[in-house]
Amino acid sequence: MKKFKRKLIFITLGTMYSLSFNTLKVNAGSFGAEIFCTMRDGGNDHESSWDAAYTYIKKQKGGIFKVSPKQAAAQITESVIRDKESFSYCVEYLDQLHPNRKLIRELEKEEQKKEKEAKDRENKRKRLEEELEKTNENFSDETLDRYSY
Repeated sequence: MKKFKRKLIFITLGTMYSLSFNTLKVNAGSFGAEIFCTMRDGGNDHESSWDAAYTYIKKQKGGIFKVSPKQAAAQITESVIRDKESFSYCVEYLDQLHPNRKLIRELEKEEQKKEKEAKDRENKRKRLEEELEKTNENFSDETLDRYSY
């Protein structure tokens, strides 16, 4: 019976710890979104609003691992989307949290285009080699000897 109680205590403590850890993360992202949106709505530029929100989220997260800018931006975006009524004025600023997405998509399209062109060139080269081999098969050694001087 003692072993069961110990296991129950450890399971309970583990569950409470994990829930409190996730709650802290959610609250940090939520208040980070509030900081970002309030500053943007107040007329501040993107950089100062982002720096303030990101600094707050990093400070609240704590622990061994740091929060990356992408994670913080995702937390802010998630908080704004979840609470649309409170942050309805902030939706227009969310695209600035992920400024490189358009550039990344364009680079990926360009890379795909280059890969396709390389495949097309390779296929064309193979096709020309095959045609050349077929043409060479039609010429016999006698034909070549006849024209040699």
